Amino acid sequence: MTSLASTIGEEIKPINHSSIPAKVGLALALAAFADWLFYGQRIGLSLTLFAIALAGVSVLFNRAALDLRRAMVGSAVLAAGLVPVVEELNTLSFLILVASLAIALLLVTNAETTGLAERARALRNFVLLGPFRFFLDAPQAFNATALTRGIARWLLPAALSTVFVALFAAANPVIEQWVSLLNPKLILQYVSIPRVLFWALMMALVWPFIHVRWRSRTMVSTVADGPLPPPLPPLVSAEFLGPSTILRSLILFNLLFAAQSVLDGIYLWGHVALPDNLTYAGYAHRGAYPLIATALLAAAFVLVAMRPGGPAEKSKVIRPLVYVWVGQNVLLVASSILRLDLYVDIYMLTYWRIAAFIWMGLVALGLILIVARIALNRSNQWLVGINLAALTIVLYGCSLVNFDAFIADYNVAHSREASGNGLQVDINYLLTLGPQALPAIDRAIMLRPGNPESCLVSRRDRLVEQQRQDLAWRSWGFRNWRLQHRLAAQVKDQPAG
Repeated sequence: MTSLASTIGEEIKPINHSSIPAKVGLALALAAFADWLFYGQRIGLSLTLFAIALAGVSVLFNRAALDLRRAMVGSAVLAAGLVPVVEELNTLSFLILVASLAIALLLVTNAETTGLAERARALRNFVLLGPFRFFLDAPQAFNATALTRGIARWLLPAALSTVFVALFAAANPVIEQWVSLLNPKLILQYVSIPRVLFWALMMALVWPFIHVRWRSRTMVSTVADGPLPPPLPPLVSAEFLGPSTILRSLILFNLLFAAQSVLDGIYLWGHVALPDNLTYAGYAHRGAYPLIATALLAAAFVLVAMRPGGPAEKSKVIRPLVYVWVGQNVLLVASSILRLDLYVDIYMLTYWRIAAFIWMGLVALGLILIVARIALNRSNQWLVGINLAALTIVLYGCSLVNFDAFIADYNVAHSREASGNGLQVDINYLLTLGPQALPAIDRAIMLRPGNPESCLVSRRDRLVEQQRQDLAWRSWGFRNWRLQHRLAAQVKDQPAG
């Protein structure tokens, strides 16, 4: 009779930490091979050679799971995937090669997965999660010492803090000047950042083929003849994303965000004079989109750190820090909205800038709802549902707004011709908005001195003709009907002669 221990042992194999250093070494070797084959070179047969080398290294480290029949099938699948690449490397042949590599690995190393749905699910997880596993698995080889445990606890806070500083430097020229004082060029002149990123990317891509881990179904047995084997180590180690790591991260993040908020309070909200060579337009324009990216990254971290049932969810120290940090992120989004508003005051309104306003409002609402989920002990399913409801309401409301007319009216009203400030109205852009912009176009033409250009008049006449066609009963719309009445009222208001 098979024991429970042997049954589970066949289904889930624990990680052999002693083999990880050798695997990391082989991953480095493959990254060096890829650098020699690909970096700065045209790719063709080199991709075939790299795929064969990757398959060979994968077989070397997973030979214990090999079965002759499955190995033959996997080899046939890989060979079939190599043929199109040898014929010609293009997008389709590249995707076929990637798929054949993943399918061959699944067939050879995961005999327990048999059904089509299970295999599709396994391949999905492999493609989506595999490239991120190197940065989680590699430190596990050195978990035994207190030094490496400390490094693991500080790895995430330091890495994300560096990302936040880079985003703040992109968004805030004052912070960029502070960072430039560190003079990173002395180091960067000896380091090729694109090449370092290339090596990191290649190691992340080859690691799932070297250190194979498939998620398996839980085996249930009524027999318990022997001791249970050790459980499968988690995908994320306790040191990497435990309470101590989250606490360190939140302290660092709150300090960084407080510095950014103080600077925005001084220069953006307080209108204190900026340092030399900096303008308010440049300060406002650079900040909006990087700060939204920062808020989204912060929201993702909060969701992972405060996941239901996680070690940090009930912490009396971490929860207040999360609330403070989310509050700072809401303030960050408010600053982004103000920056974009200042930029629109100078450079007028477009569809993309309206979309940015709406997107920023949704991000701020999402952050507030994250706090509500944590405070009310709701599930992530509840959070997704209520965000989808908010998105549906916003999209439905946008479908009822006449953005063409709103953008045209705003740009004309805030143009130099109408208000004496800002830029001259861009009539060419107004003409691209369609017939709904006709009232604003007519007003812009009246504000311009002299006779309008003939090409401008002909383009306006084409819009008028399009608007008349829209009044036919087959193409009738309430918005077009309102436009007709607005144009008629505008003609009546014009002075005679």
